[in-house]
Amino acid sequence: MSLLLDFLCRFGWGLAAALVLTPPAVVPAGFFRVNLLVVLGLATFAALVARTTVPGPAWIVAALAAAAAWLGSVAWLGERTRAGVVLCAVTSLLLAAATLLVQGRPGADPAVVVALVSGLVSGCTVHAMLLGHWYLNAPGMSVAALRRMIDLALAVWGARLLLTLWLAAPSAGGGLIAGGELTAGTTGLALAALRWLAGLVGLPVLLVMARKTLDIPNTQSATGILYVACLAAILGELTGQLLGPF
Repeated sequence: MSLLLDFLCRFGWGLAAALVLTPPAVVPAGFFRVNLLVVLGLATFAALVARTTVPGPAWIVAALAAAAAWLGSVAWLGERTRAGVVLCAVTSLLLAAATLLVQGRPGADPAVVVALVSGLVSGCTVHAMLLGHWYLNAPGMSVAALRRMIDLALAVWGARLLLTLWLAAPSAGGGLIAGGELTAGTTGLALAALRWLAGLVGLPVLLVMARKTLDIPNTQSATGILYVACLAAILGELTGQLLGPF
């Protein structure tokens, strides 16, 4: 259950942060409203799980994030852009705080930074896919918005790769799979291979493919590639959670 709770908080934080970085002048209000409802579901589920599995105020923070996401969806329904953006930011900050509380580690611990960056990887990738899907509802929307989101996903992937390499370096006392809940062995090596192939090697290839497809431009094909990228990102980050701070 702790693994599920950790992922829910990370993923919710990443999705909400991606909404903050999405330009409302280019993307319709309906996109923000629908995706805040997705964040609402994640935050509500996280609050329910945290209430029974984690001591402390983590569940209260997640519940507050759910309330902020609901208020944000109402603001976007009324096309109150400024209030909507502010509530997106509040939701993302509350879910970031919930992520830190679930970690149960001091703020200076590298695993805390990894958790936040990990959430951005999965959140920004899924957000890019959802944005690509929105072109079916708003075909006249500028392709620049999707390009920007894919570029952001690539940037946070780069930060995640650097953190992984740093933590895996012998000078940092790490290894490819040392220090996590699973250690060396057949299962550990299989998970390490999946983590690297899906999340650290396959994901950037898929993101670049989607980015190049937009040069045609073909948003539907790019969105199809992003569906696969979402699977790679989520598999990579989940296995990273199992293996520790990697």
